[in-house]
This record gives sequence, C-alpha cells and structure tokens, in this order.
Amino acid sequence: MTTTPARVPIDPFGSDIVAESARLRGLGPVVPVELPGGIPAWAPTGYDTLRTLILDPQVSKDPRKHWRLWPEVGEHPEWGWVLGWIGVVNMLSTYGADHTRLRRLVAPGFTARRTEALRGRVDSVAARLLDRMAESGAGGAVVDLKEAFAQPLPMQIICELFGVPDHLRQGVGDLVAAIMDTTDQSPEHAASVQQQIGTVIPAQIAYRAENPGDDLTTELIRVRDEEGDRLSAEELVFTLLLVIGAGFETTVNLIANAVVELLTHPEQLAAVRSGELDWDQVIDEVLRVRPSIASLPLRFAVSDVTVDGVTIPAGDAILTTFGAAGSDPAHYGETAEAFDAARAADDHLSFGIGVHRCIGAPLARMEARTALSALFDRFPRLAPAFTAGELKQVPSFIAYGWQTVPVRLDG
Repeated sequence: MTTTPARVPIDPFGSDIVAESARLRGLGPVVPVELPGGIPAWAPTGYDTLRTLILDPQVSKDPRKHWRLWPEVGEHPEWGWVLGWIGVVNMLSTYGADHTRLRRLVAPGFTARRTEALRGRVDSVAARLLDRMAESGAGGAVVDLKEAFAQPLPMQIICELFGVPDHLRQGVGDLVAAIMDTTDQSPEHAASVQQQIGTVIPAQIAYRAENPGDDLTTELIRVRDEEGDRLSAEELVFTLLLVIGAGFETTVNLIANAVVELLTHPEQLAAVRSGELDWDQVIDEVLRVRPSIASLPLRFAVSDVTVDGVTIPAGDAILTTFGAAGSDPAHYGETAEAFDAARAADDHLSFGIGVHRCIGAPLARMEARTALSALFDRFPRLAPAFTAGELKQVPSFIAYGWQTVPVRLDG
C-alpha cells in the first residue's frame, strides 16, 4: 500500500514565489501541498507537467462535480477564502458544455476588432495619467508608479468597457483586492468577501438595468432577461465578477512588473529604446518570469490522472502553477529565473492554454504595449526609487506583483 508523502505548506504571502517553486521542483514533478487553511492539493512543478494537466480532458475546473471535498467546505470556515475562486459559477469554475456556453456569451466583447477599437481610448487615458504623474513628480519627488499609472489605466478601461459608474469603482477594486489576499483565512474575512460579492456586483447590475448603455454589462443583462436559458441571474453576477476583476487586476501587475524589470535591467531597457528588442518580447518575458497570476486555484481530477509517474487520485484538487512553469530550467534553461527579453518566451502558459485560455489576453497585451511605450517615451530618464529586495510582494500566493513601485521621473 502506497502512502501520500507529507504535504508541503504553500506560503500564503507569496514572499518568494521563484524560490518556493524551485524548492517544490526539487521534490518531484507533482508535489502534494497544503494551501492556506489546510486545503490539500497537488502542485505541478514544471512546464511540461502543467501543460499536460491543463490540456487533459480528465482535469476539470468544476468543484461541484469533481472535487471530493466540496461537500465538506461548509465544515471548514478556514477554507472560506477559496470560495471567491471556486464558489462561483462562471468560466473559471465550470467544465464542458457549461464552460463553452458561458465563454461564448462573453467572447464577443473581447474580439480583436473590439480590442483594436479601444486603442485610441487607451492612448488618451495613458496620456492623461502621465500628465498627472509629471505634476506630482516635479522637482524629483517620488511617485508610486503602480498607484499613479499601472492601476488606474486598466481600471478605467475595463470599467468603461463594462459600464461601471464612478461611484462603484472603489468597491470593485476593494473586492478584487480582498479576493486576491490569501493571508487571512479567518471566517470573518471569507464572510466579508462573500458580502462584497453580494452587494458590489448586484449594484452594478441594478445600475445598468436602470441606465442601459453601449457596454458589456448591458448586453449580458439583455441575455439574462431575454434568453434566460443561456445565462442565469447567478451566472450573470459571477461572470461580471470574473471579467471585470480579471480584466484590470492582472494587467495592473503586468504593467508594474514590466516597469520594475526594465528599471532593474537598464541594458534591456536600452535595447528596447534602440529597437533591438520590442515591447511584445518584453511583455512575454514578464509574463513568463513574473506572471500576474502565479498560482490559480483550482482544477480537479475527474478520474485518476497519472503524469510523470505520479497519480493524482480522482476528486483531488490541482493548483495551476504558472509561476513554477515559467521558471522551470528544464524548459527555459539554466537562466530560467532571470529576466531576459531576448529569450523569445512566447510559449509561456501565463494566459493559459486550450479551452480556458484567457479571453482578455489581446486586451491586456494591447494595454501593456501602449502603457509601457507611452511611459518611457514621456519619461526617458525614469529611474527606480527603490533598492534590490526593497519592494514588497502583494499579500497573496495567487497574484504576483508589488504593493508599491516608487520611481523618480527624471533620474
């Protein structure tokens, strides 16, 4: 009789995601881990292993159908933090026909044509934010680039796309931050998140029901009201939570992480400015080595799944470890942990792969290209106001980003 090795606790603060990934990789290709609150799961530690599991049809994202511990969730208040991820019904937590139906409803809002149509608006918002930065950073004053630029740009764009009014935007931002925070496993935190989900998103739906516009919330409300068999009231709430939240939070980290890597690798920034490297190479490398989402909870084994000699029993949970895959030396070489925009890392998995590939990837790329180009054109002497090791990771093993990014605009 075989026994499962002792589970390795995952750091809920995400203090050093690269080092933690390396430690897990040293234990094997798929490692039994313990998520915050004591949730048991399996963590793939390499690129090929994760890719195989993502593409395996016997790996699901629906806990109601395929997680053997789902009936016990209510008995574990300390597991409540994960309900913001799997205790919802949207593209992120469905499988098979349900996932296909929900994705088709949202897909028209993220076509290449619609994304391209937003480019002018992204340019305009970026220019306005950079003007404000110039004022606040005058005279060598330190500016938090995340707060002043990387955060408000994608927030403005996604809120315009979904018609979120100004008075609800702070609530949306606070809700997403609470879901991303994996350091607090208290029942009170979990209850607060559920309460926010149950008030912030319904308030957005109610506002757009009374004030319809040319936006994606209005379109999804129409589908709910006129074609109820395609989108239930519950699915509408949780779909908006996903696409609005993911539509800005991940892009915030993409932009901020890119700025940090370029400012701490000035020779690569110089190569971008000279045309030796382009922004797409920078974006792909940032997504590889500093993915906005380091680990995504959760997938589930529909049946016993064997990969790289390890069998994950049916009903067990699987962590989607984008951070570990991106820093895997077996796939990216001995320098896998280093930022190198010349390495051509466009095969990274950070937007997912297969049927669950991120539907907003083209929009995120376009926003990041526009933002980075505009930022460094406007402030060619932009310099870090931080030293190596001084930046603090956001309190999460899921998100991969910095709490603040202090800079000076003129060296």
